[in-house]
Amino acid sequence: MIGRLNHVAVAVESVEKASAVYRDALGAKVSAAESLPEHGVTVVFVELPNTKIELLEPYGENSPIAGFVAKNAAGGIHHVCYEVDDIISARDQLKATGARVLGDGEPRIGAHGKPVLFLHPKDFCGTLIELEQA
Repeated sequence: MIGRLNHVAVAVESVEKASAVYRDALGAKVSAAESLPEHGVTVVFVELPNTKIELLEPYGENSPIAGFVAKNAAGGIHHVCYEVDDIISARDQLKATGARVLGDGEPRIGAHGKPVLFLHPKDFCGTLIELEQA
């Protein structure tokens, strides 16, 4: 069902500071920051030859990652994103196995402009999984 690894998301206190680390210390190509108030985050993408790193900074008081950053002040891996061919089919297949889809279970448009869903980490070895329609 899952396809290629789309990105690994790292929650950080500041995408500006984290971008500098990836750009200056690691020599990576880093996108401009984009605020996504509907998702409660500001994002930056670090482009790699085989995938991306998504840097996430909390945006607004109700950011879903604010608690994670508060507990992990130095930052840390927040989730991994896999591509799927058909997000509705993937959702239905996962729900049939007992997996929990977060939120209302309906896909939302993610940072790449494509439908996404998140899966409960307790159902996936302690890892928050994002599915993105390819």
